[in-house]
Amino acid sequence: MKTNVTENSSTFVSVLVPAKDEADNIPTLVEKVGRAFAALGVRGELVLVDDGSSDGTGEVAAALQADYPFLRLIRHRRNLGMTAALRTGFRAVRGDVILFLPADLESDPEEDIPKLLARLDEGYDVVAGWRQGRQGGKVVTSAIYNAVSRLLFGVPAHDMNWIKGFRRQVMETLPPLRSDWHRFLLHIAAHQGYRIGEVRTNWYPRQAGRSHFGLSRIPISLLDVLVIRFLLTFSQAPMRFFGGLGLTSLAISAVTFLVLAYFWFFQEQTQKRPIFWLAGGLALAGLLLILVGFVAELIVSTGERLEVLERKMEEGRWRETDDGRYKGHENEGTD
Repeated sequence: MKTNVTENSSTFVSVLVPAKDEADNIPTLVEKVGRAFAALGVRGELVLVDDGSSDGTGEVAAALQADYPFLRLIRHRRNLGMTAALRTGFRAVRGDVILFLPADLESDPEEDIPKLLARLDEGYDVVAGWRQGRQGGKVVTSAIYNAVSRLLFGVPAHDMNWIKGFRRQVMETLPPLRSDWHRFLLHIAAHQGYRIGEVRTNWYPRQAGRSHFGLSRIPISLLDVLVIRFLLTFSQAPMRFFGGLGLTSLAISAVTFLVLAYFWFFQEQTQKRPIFWLAGGLALAGLLLILVGFVAELIVSTGERLEVLERKMEEGRWRETDDGRYKGHENEGTD
């Protein structure tokens, strides 16, 4: 049974914010998160991951810790990217509920933290924000990406790459995130059977700093969507994919050879050399695809054993405190 976040005084909320060169936005961000916690009457923390900033983001945050004891700072010595920052933050957060917000204040924490928590209280495992009034050059590309994602994954959300809130058990069952896979948290959670909700949130123009979005991410994101779709569908049974392609190739090759043999023996027609070699190539490709399927099955089997071992090691790194929260090693997650 899911507990209501805003009605359970023992619930601990973690707000996770990766930041890269956002020094001018950090003071306002921290202040707004503090006001949101106070208005809701919840206990919480703000885990800020400084991802190799060069503008003093870490120093600004460190100076604020004396006035805002709920602020925890983790620093990467160099920029590792959004996904790496999230991995670091996931290991550090202690909350029963984790909220993912940006540092650029395009999302207003004072507005959006209550919205996400209220939606989670309705029984959802994951809640995604849906930007309203968004402007800028990224709107069209984002719309295409979201449409493709809904088509391939059936995720009931309009904005896959925006603020999110999810219960701790969702985070603990996520597979290891590879580069740029922070965009696919909803896709993975939906595939694992978690209940996905959505809430409309206001979008605000960036007031300081600059966007880190580049057009080069568009083809990369589309390719990543296909990779995620393949892994979620066939990662546990790769032979179904490779073996299916292999058997199809062998079947086409066999039919082609039979047709050629018919023409040769019964129609007394000369051999069709190009078609003959094409059929031979398809047969060879089919055998190779089946062989790849067997190798992939061995890799998956080994990966599953490693996953069990990693889970046991992870359980050893976490311990439950007296008040029901989780705490990991304080120095983890730095590069």
